[in-house]
Amino acid sequence: MQKIFDEVNSLDKRCYEEFFLSEDILMEHASSSMALYIEEKYHDKKTILIVCGSGNNGADGIALARLLHTKFDVSLYFYKEVKTDIGKVQYKRAKSLGVSFANKIQNADIIVDCIFGSGLNKSLDNQAISLIEELNSLEAIKIACDIPSGIFSDGQVNSVAFNADTTITMGALKTSLFSDTAKDYVGKIKVANLGIQRELYETNTNKYLLEKKDLKLPHRTKHNSHKGSYGHLNVVAGCKKGAGIIAAKAAFGFGAGIVSVVCHENLDLPYHIMQTHFVSENCTAIAIGMGLGKYEIDEVKKILSKDVKKIVDADLFYDELLLDVLDEDIVLTPHPKEFCSLLKICDIADITIDELQNNRIKYVEKFSSVYPKVVLLLKGTNVIISQGDNLYINTYGSAVLSKGGSGDVLSGLVGSLLAQGYEPLDAAISASLAHALAASNFKRNDYSLIPSDLIEEVRRL
Repeated sequence: MQKIFDEVNSLDKRCYEEFFLSEDILMEHASSSMALYIEEKYHDKKTILIVCGSGNNGADGIALARLLHTKFDVSLYFYKEVKTDIGKVQYKRAKSLGVSFANKIQNADIIVDCIFGSGLNKSLDNQAISLIEELNSLEAIKIACDIPSGIFSDGQVNSVAFNADTTITMGALKTSLFSDTAKDYVGKIKVANLGIQRELYETNTNKYLLEKKDLKLPHRTKHNSHKGSYGHLNVVAGCKKGAGIIAAKAAFGFGAGIVSVVCHENLDLPYHIMQTHFVSENCTAIAIGMGLGKYEIDEVKKILSKDVKKIVDADLFYDELLLDVLDEDIVLTPHPKEFCSLLKICDIADITIDELQNNRIKYVEKFSSVYPKVVLLLKGTNVIISQGDNLYINTYGSAVLSKGGSGDVLSGLVGSLLAQGYEPLDAAISASLAHALAASNFKRNDYSLIPSDLIEEVRRL
């Protein structure tokens, strides 16, 4: 996993004060990192247009132009006159070397956005909006310096943002790059070296970006074992029985030794899935909520009172029954509407879905501060997983997963790992990664995924 920071000004300041690295040195190394990336990846391209703002993001762009000058046909365009002292120095350097300056936007093989940095905190004016819209309309490879212009420090977009193929962010990853809104603009994210190794530049944080290597698959290394060695998951099926059956199939395919569907009605289940009318005495985890619909309160209370690990999803996020188990080893997997209901039930916040989506991390942190033992997995374009003070972001998800039944598969995956003995946080992280990476491996049209496809891809990981 990689560290994520809400802001990096304090990290820059530490470089100045503790490591005696000047602002100029950091900027030169940042620009060198960007130049090296462009030279290595796009050495076959000819023309580059670098669009600069008046602040230090623009100064990065001027330094970049100087470094790429003679290697490419580089032009600098200024959205507004340079204002910062270091920007004025960079301007003099570029001008003395004969870097070209453009007085209008022109197409190029590569366009680099250096208009605004990660500290944007006020609405764009009409001139900026028109400029970004014009840049977006051009057929070119688009690279953003630090963060695509138009994305605010909270990760939101009020009007328009630069649509980057790649974002090269300065020094460290920023929280604003990982909002659901930002995902449509940032493209691939790279971190520029500032002349100091990341492990020295970065300090402690409570936010982390999950990577593929963080996936811990339930491989079986012990030969002397039997089905009971790998847990017994009970999946509670409700009114919409298909949801529970999907979860059960996913759980079995992800390593659970035994999977039983709990339902009073007789079900037509695959031969390898068992059925029971009541929770099994030897179950090691319970998955409940998927397709539950209307239910007998006393029966659900009894199920929730079982002293085993649980994954809770869907309909139970609308019932105060859930309050009785929020001090246990439990994983909650709500989508945004369900999470809004959960926040209200818990008397943490009464907000709309839009308010949540504009502040996902904020409300996840609020919930986890009240219920630090619970593992919360908030579904979305980027999945947020939180327990206590720590927060993890999974960015591997895609629109392929925007289908009914995908969430039921995820519930089954989490339940399977819980049944096999994973700790709740580890189960949520590995299940979420497996879920997203399996979808990314799906080779057919991105609109055509069905739950059985997703389960099959999980089995191939």
